[in-house]
Amino acid sequence: MSETTTLTRPVAEAATDSPRREVGEFLRRSARHYGQVLALYGVLKLIGFAVFMHLLDSDGGFRTKNPRFGGGAHVWDVLATWDGWWYQQIAAHGYDPALVHVPGATGMITLEGNSAAFFPLYPATMRLVSEVTGLGLYGSGMLVSVVASFAAALGVYAVTVRFGGRRAGFAAAGLWAVWPGSGMEWAAYSESLYIALAVWACHAVMTDRWLTAGVLTFAAGLNRPTAVALIAAVTVAALQTLHRRRDHMATPWFAMLVAPLGLTGYLLWVGNRMGNLAGYFALQKGAWGHTFDYGRQTADVFSSMAVGRFDYLFAFPFEDTIAAATVLLAALLLPFLIRLRPPAVLVVYTLLTLALVLGSQQIFGNVSRYLLPCFPLFIPLATRLRTVGLPTLCLVLGVAAVASGSYAGYVLFEAGVP
Repeated sequence: MSETTTLTRPVAEAATDSPRREVGEFLRRSARHYGQVLALYGVLKLIGFAVFMHLLDSDGGFRTKNPRFGGGAHVWDVLATWDGWWYQQIAAHGYDPALVHVPGATGMITLEGNSAAFFPLYPATMRLVSEVTGLGLYGSGMLVSVVASFAAALGVYAVTVRFGGRRAGFAAAGLWAVWPGSGMEWAAYSESLYIALAVWACHAVMTDRWLTAGVLTFAAGLNRPTAVALIAAVTVAALQTLHRRRDHMATPWFAMLVAPLGLTGYLLWVGNRMGNLAGYFALQKGAWGHTFDYGRQTADVFSSMAVGRFDYLFAFPFEDTIAAATVLLAALLLPFLIRLRPPAVLVVYTLLTLALVLGSQQIFGNVSRYLLPCFPLFIPLATRLRTVGLPTLCLVLGVAAVASGSYAGYVLFEAGVP
């Protein structure tokens, strides 16, 4: 062996070891920085999830229900019913958009349900994970939701840290685990994936990473229709940035142009296949009774509940009470959020999400689920909780986690229609 080869081998080995050490150090730093956040979120979710499963099993009503509508042979089957059934059908068979009238139907529901009412990113991800891992569609959907929920928890933490430091971010991640509607985070529903995309898109805007913001918002638009709030928020923030500076103009323009393409592309594709460009909205109204009514139903619900009546459209008393409490909580927290003077992307996103949810005719009990994406509302409460000692904070969140098994899980899936 030559002397040159002998001398260069240690150099080559050192060059190889250096990236390994850097990666290892990065992973250790990340574990120290984010490990506690993920552990807190995971423990709180496990507590609430265990209580939810226990309540379902104790009641036993799911055993007598249709497996498509809240039933099944096991408690965990309930997690993939209702919308979860539709997502599995899309993952297995794809789409066949159509407006099919129910023979002789009059009144509100005149169309047959069609999978085109459900956006494609979540079922596509479900199918991809199933093909890669060999899990069934149910297991793959749950895996996507659970992993996405942890990603969302990290995003909530990262955004809140910018307002109140690590302790506030820690509290916000805990609130994400126990918030009303949080039972949907670990279910075969698209909420966790959407909120993970939305929170990191907002964080990307706040850190001036416009390419990332545009791509994430594009993906969010393929996941839920309420992404219109995120698209508008990113657009407003981009316009503000373009107004303030005179260089590096291309990336905000990229974000503005790419952000709406997912949502509009899917709606136009559905409309083209149906032969009606407004076909998606016609389907939502004719098959599910969902339409934007400028808040008339929300006003009807509150005026009826105020006098002890539950005779409004789609009434589910227990579920609606939780939803009404969630709306009031949002109304109380919103002024405190504004007082913190957050970036426009958070303000516009929160206000438009609230307007879209409360301005729509729908099953009112689902409002606690539909308002789950309003993660900026966690920020003012989390900044107040940062002054609480860590043991006390964990105790408070732990008690809330136990209760969330009922108000955030059981009430939605068993006492209402999620």
